[in-house]
Amino acid sequence: QVQLVESGGGSVQPGGSLRLSCVASGSISSDYVMGWYRQAPGKQRELVATISNTGIVNYVDPVKDRFTISRDHAKNTVNLSMNSLTPEDTAVYYCKLVVVTVGGTRAYWGQGTQVTVSS
Repeated sequence: QVQLVESGGGSVQPGGSLRLSCVASGSISSDYVMGWYRQAPGKQRELVATISNTGIVNYVDPVKDRFTISRDHAKNTVNLSMNSLTPEDTAVYYCKLVVVTVGGTRAYWGQGTQVTVSS
């Protein structure tokens, strides 16, 4: 069974920075995509950034040039460095792992970590 554990959330003032980490444990195939999603109060969960096992990255426009997603393949870890944070970045951030299996793909979610940006 795959488990994802996030860490690094917290409270920060506008313009500040935070770094989120997500560690995946269990049996993980070599073909996967890991990513970060977020859900603000009263809103739907939305994509933030993804990175594939080959290092291909993807960002949504609101976070481009401010957020950086990275991975440590050997440690099954994905990180999200967030700079120039604004109150609009306030949300619960979730780590997601999608692995390719014999039967198709399977997705796993972490429990989420709160990020609050406020003065």
